[in-house]
Amino acid sequence: MPGSSGSLSRRRFVAASLAMPLAAQPRVRVALAGTGHRGTSSWGRELLEELGHRVQMVGLFDTNRKRLEAARRLIGTEAPLYTDFDRMVRETHPDYVIVTTPDSTHHEYIIRAMELGRDVITEKPMTTDEVKCQAILDAEKKTGRRVIVTFNYRYSNTAQKIKELLMAGTIGPVTSIDFHWYLDVYHGADYFRRWHAYRAKSGTLFVHKATHHFDLINWYLEADPVEVTAFAALRKYGRNGSFRGTNCRACPHKDKCEFYWDMTRNKRLMELYAECESEDGYYRDACVFREDIDIFDTMVAQVRYSNGALMSYSLNAFMPYEGYHLAFNGMNGRIEVRVYERQPWEVPRQDEIRVTKNFGKSEVLVIPHAKGGHFGADPRLRAMIFDPAKPDPLKQRAGSRAGAMSLLTGVAAVKSADSGGQPVKIASLVRL
Repeated sequence: MPGSSGSLSRRRFVAASLAMPLAAQPRVRVALAGTGHRGTSSWGRELLEELGHRVQMVGLFDTNRKRLEAARRLIGTEAPLYTDFDRMVRETHPDYVIVTTPDSTHHEYIIRAMELGRDVITEKPMTTDEVKCQAILDAEKKTGRRVIVTFNYRYSNTAQKIKELLMAGTIGPVTSIDFHWYLDVYHGADYFRRWHAYRAKSGTLFVHKATHHFDLINWYLEADPVEVTAFAALRKYGRNGSFRGTNCRACPHKDKCEFYWDMTRNKRLMELYAECESEDGYYRDACVFREDIDIFDTMVAQVRYSNGALMSYSLNAFMPYEGYHLAFNGMNGRIEVRVYERQPWEVPRQDEIRVTKNFGKSEVLVIPHAKGGHFGADPRLRAMIFDPAKPDPLKQRAGSRAGAMSLLTGVAAVKSADSGGQPVKIASLVRL
């Protein structure tokens, strides 16, 4: 069977690691593909600061040579730099390739890494459309290698508590879900400054951003999405602006633009992007009113799941505050949470989950925020990935199937919205 010897070697490596004292275990060799903000922070400096005793960075790859040099400084590594991906993998012999390139290119590096005999850790979304998704699934089966998808939202204190409540049957079988995500005029607008503003690169926010949200529901329910109906529009950004420029730093309209953003105040972003523009012409502070922007900023969807549950979902990208509202309606009660991530008023560093039983009492559970990125989720995710002995009672580890189910929900939503709201079945998109 193709790839079977690699799978066997990996199983032996994990088995040996479990039997070996922690201090004596060899460090896991990782190579990073894509040295942008997320790659150099969460999968670069933060990874090595937390797990440098267990992880060794052996190579950095990017198509932009200047960004590579900036990334090495920002990560604080002496790892060699490569603009040739195959050469990096062949010369550095990583245990894992971490993929943090733009979404539309994920499949290239995931598939090639597996063909070269390496396991892969990829940022979400796993890819951007059903054709690339099928190619990844097929390559994983053919090579016998493994894809890990980094769904960090599963690891926050609040998400973990909700999962525990649902697993315990606190409200009985879930019948429906209300899920509404609010991106504010800072974070939401930022997607329209970057490469994410083009569906060919991001799959739209139904894929790039909502893959987080769809994965949470799949994980909470332990069920698959079956059918999606959606509507969407571009109402605020892109061609809706009355004026536009190329990018904020050079814009003649900066004095009157409510979305003007001074990137020069962020030294890290200036090093990673502004000082590397001569290599590829990519503007990190591009105008949010570019006329060729073709993603949505206003989205609604309805999803039917394999266990019969129904979800009403929305995502809006120019709200006055950031966060989400989530509620599970069960046969025996309701679980509800309102999470604030940024807002123009003070809130405690905690979330409150209200659990209300039918014909019974209502209880509020106070969930404190943990330290670290995404309310402490990022450090927990990294610890789980690089500790094969760590228990996983909540089933937080995610592979290619979870990656497929979340991104395909978004792909189906885009197809439905483009068709004027016709329902799209997930089973029509890929062969699992």
